[in-house]
Amino acid sequence: MTAEEVLEGQVILVDKPLTWSSFQAVNKLKYALKRELDLPKKFKIGHAGTLDPLATGLLIICTGKFTKRITEIQGQPKEYTGTFKLGATTPSYDLETEVDENFSINHINEKLIHQILPQFLGEIDQKPPVFSAIKKDGVRMYEHARAGVEMEMESRKTTIHEFEITRIDLPEIDFRVVCSKGTYIRSLANDFGKALESGAHLTVLRRTKIGEYSVENAVSPDDFESNLLKK
Repeated sequence: MTAEEVLEGQVILVDKPLTWSSFQAVNKLKYALKRELDLPKKFKIGHAGTLDPLATGLLIICTGKFTKRITEIQGQPKEYTGTFKLGATTPSYDLETEVDENFSINHINEKLIHQILPQFLGEIDQKPPVFSAIKKDGVRMYEHARAGVEMEMESRKTTIHEFEITRIDLPEIDFRVVCSKGTYIRSLANDFGKALESGAHLTVLRRTKIGEYSVENAVSPDDFESNLLKK
């Protein structure tokens, strides 16, 4: 990869590590490219769709003129795999916060789990988590939530194209989901628990695809830097 190619435009597929923010991953590539290829201080680089720090998987990073494609890429369907844990909820709907309520799962079986699946297919109403990057009154919702300010989230339309259960080992359920832009898998976990007349939260999340782009073709930020150094 040359400086000219980066400035003309590249789509780089990164496998974001656990606990890294999407911003950290972009910065890792930004400074590696700048240092090794002697790029201008403010060359264009950005990602097409944030991944939470507790999620891993495909992060698409665009450079140069291809940053104009970010909106188009973000709008493509996304595929995720992961794990719901039944019987408990958290305020963030995942492991960012501690369990706030426990529920019985004695009534839950494989048949009931598969019975409720159809209600989550197609266009659905979904409330984003209060621990989200959505802005209200100019402030990120997670900042309100961490400050203890109670805010009501408005539901929005989203589309679940495919939703399958790939493993049941209660209290854990593994899943694969293909969904539209703007879908919160954490909210899906919370709503799934409610539909089972119990509770649930997300414990594992990995983004595997965005449109035709697959994490199978992605590299870690550290490997990307190492590959640059070898050239």
